[in-house]
Amino acid sequence: MSARLEIVRNENEDLPRAWRTLAWTSLAVFMAILDGTVLFVAFPSIGRSFPTVTAADLSWILNAYTIVYGALLVPAGRLADRLGRRRIFLAGVALFAVASLACGLAPSLGIIIVARVVQAVGGAMLTPSSLALVLAAFPTSKRAVAVSIWAAVGAFAAAVGPSLGSGVIQLGGWRWAFFVNLPFALVALVSGRRVLEESRPASAERVPDSVGIVQLIAGMALVALGVVRARESGPGTTLACVVAGVALLLLFIRRASRVATPALDLTLFEVPSFRYANLATLVYGATFSAMFLGSILFLTNVWGYSTFQAGLGITPGPLVVMGVAPLAGRLAARWGHRVLLIPGGILFALAFLTRYLATSPTSHYLTEWLPPMIASGVGVGLVLPSLAGAAAHSLPANRLAVGSGVNQALRQIGGVLGVGAVIGLAGRAHGSQALPTFQVIFLLLVVGGLATAAISAAIDTRPRSL
Repeated sequence: MSARLEIVRNENEDLPRAWRTLAWTSLAVFMAILDGTVLFVAFPSIGRSFPTVTAADLSWILNAYTIVYGALLVPAGRLADRLGRRRIFLAGVALFAVASLACGLAPSLGIIIVARVVQAVGGAMLTPSSLALVLAAFPTSKRAVAVSIWAAVGAFAAAVGPSLGSGVIQLGGWRWAFFVNLPFALVALVSGRRVLEESRPASAERVPDSVGIVQLIAGMALVALGVVRARESGPGTTLACVVAGVALLLLFIRRASRVATPALDLTLFEVPSFRYANLATLVYGATFSAMFLGSILFLTNVWGYSTFQAGLGITPGPLVVMGVAPLAGRLAARWGHRVLLIPGGILFALAFLTRYLATSPTSHYLTEWLPPMIASGVGVGLVLPSLAGAAAHSLPANRLAVGSGVNQALRQIGGVLGVGAVIGLAGRAHGSQALPTFQVIFLLLVVGGLATAAISAAIDTRPRSL
């Protein structure tokens, strides 16, 4: 009894440091996620600064980051386990900050893209190591609460990103979409060096196969290149890029099944709920990114909104997600994730079917835009957190971290496909004559929502008592 009281006393004494650990690691995660949502809003402004650059080339500001970030999430987590989570976290924050400064000062698109790749490396280093530091700092009884707060910070960043980003860009130009990261990084670095304690697991696996990582990055890059250049390069070049990319991805999967420490642990997919949740994540990741970028481009290019107006125009959606997601988490714990995923996917599809049928070439925000945005926000709030929860639900405790990394990586890979599809279809289309192009995008979003719901029908995470 006295030993148990001593353990409780020690845990309570460590809690203040644990909460500080959560605060400063979450700040860095907030910065990384905020950067992503702000960049969607900044995309049209960056394009206006480089009028001779094609939309396909401009899309690599988004895709270069997403491909590298998604491919490195799992390896970076393993590297943090081997070298120390505090060390990798602080190095990742510093690298992200330096790359953000380089992006903001860059005189050309090529330099921005290179800096975005470096930024992606920093983001991949800080994300899994931040969560590992939080888990190590909190006692077992408090970890669920801590992880929920850590995830909620990311949701908050996504919610405030459009409005905050549009305001910053309106006042200082698109370069401030990158400069805004610097104060967050500085605070996280200074406070993190003082507060964070180094942690490593008792035994860490080797860093995943580097050849596989290169195959994954190159394969995704070729597929994205083919999709975004479909209109400019013609069907022959597009087909060649996509086929070469798919071939590399198949080689990546073949290699992952044979090497000792693969970049993607295929044995995880033997768990049915993990397999179907990640397939749905891939589909919905593409759908979600296409929705975000497509909405910004529609508001600016068809309805003629400024960057500031477009950012405010899409803000209600993320705010609705913030309100729905916590409720979805509680319902999933009681009834399983499927009862949220299927209605959420269908509601999302109906929202964009309404947008397809009712959107006109001139602005009618309150009657034509806002209602579908609120409905799609409810759908996203039901689907996104539920997919992450369903993916992790059936995995053993010692595989949760790598399983979470795989799930996040597949969402990023889906994001590349979604951005590529929007750029390939819409590009720099402007004016009312561009409405039919965006209607095709709205229909693709309908298909994405329905496909997510259909795949989710195979996910069974109901409590055993039900």
